[in-house]
Amino acid sequence: MNELTLNIKLNDWIDKLLSYGKNAFSLEQFVETHPAYSETAIKRSLNRLSKKGKIVPIFKGYYLIISPEHLATGIIPPSLFMDEFMKYLDRPYYVGLLSAAALYGAAHQHPQEYFVITNFPTLRPTERKGIKINYISIKNIPSNLLESRKTASGYLNVSSPELTALDLIQYERRIGGLNRAATVLQELTGELRPEKFTGDLFESVTVISIQRLGFILTELGQTNLADQLFDTCKSAGLVFYRMPLVQSVSVKGYRMDPKWKVIVNTKLDIDL
Repeated sequence: MNELTLNIKLNDWIDKLLSYGKNAFSLEQFVETHPAYSETAIKRSLNRLSKKGKIVPIFKGYYLIISPEHLATGIIPPSLFMDEFMKYLDRPYYVGLLSAAALYGAAHQHPQEYFVITNFPTLRPTERKGIKINYISIKNIPSNLLESRKTASGYLNVSSPELTALDLIQYERRIGGLNRAATVLQELTGELRPEKFTGDLFESVTVISIQRLGFILTELGQTNLADQLFDTCKSAGLVFYRMPLVQSVSVKGYRMDPKWKVIVNTKLDIDL
């Protein structure tokens, strides 16, 4: 069979996927359903469609379909394909950090990067047409601390507001520093629930992240949340040690917050 026929069949197949609400597919899917064509010929046809902007490869053998409403940008939002993509990779995951905060209305500024937490081995960042997807690898995905969010194409696993808050502190360097984390936290506090500060949550983060979060909540005037967090920490038997607010700055000559044992070696500069 010639390549012109293959191009027509591939186009029709992709259009049919779109009509079913699908916005991504794998090379294997087409190969399995069209065994008469060689994989080499299929790849050539896929490459032509990619050059025309109808599809975008985001991973080896995995393609996004650019639907008419997204032709102007040439990419579709990660929230519309991330769940299917992670299922394709057979990985547990959750959308976290600034991307999760944005879903709770605490983006402050529209994040230019998308953050996904998954397991090992580490995935390389994906950069396509102005969108960057950052992957952070951890040993265990805390499924009991995730929420399912409906999207136009299905569902997303998203960190709970409380896990999001602690992740923002724990991975603050990945999002631009502690000041940015504190700025987003200020908008996220309305979503935090004291009863959600539990032992399960503490098992997923470092103790220093909890100390820093407690101190920052106090600085933001969220004393009720900070007190509840402190009481739960004590009930859980957590032990606080002297730790700097910012790891990379000297601690000499700075005061220590007596409650959270945080050495306040920087001034929080929150972008209101």
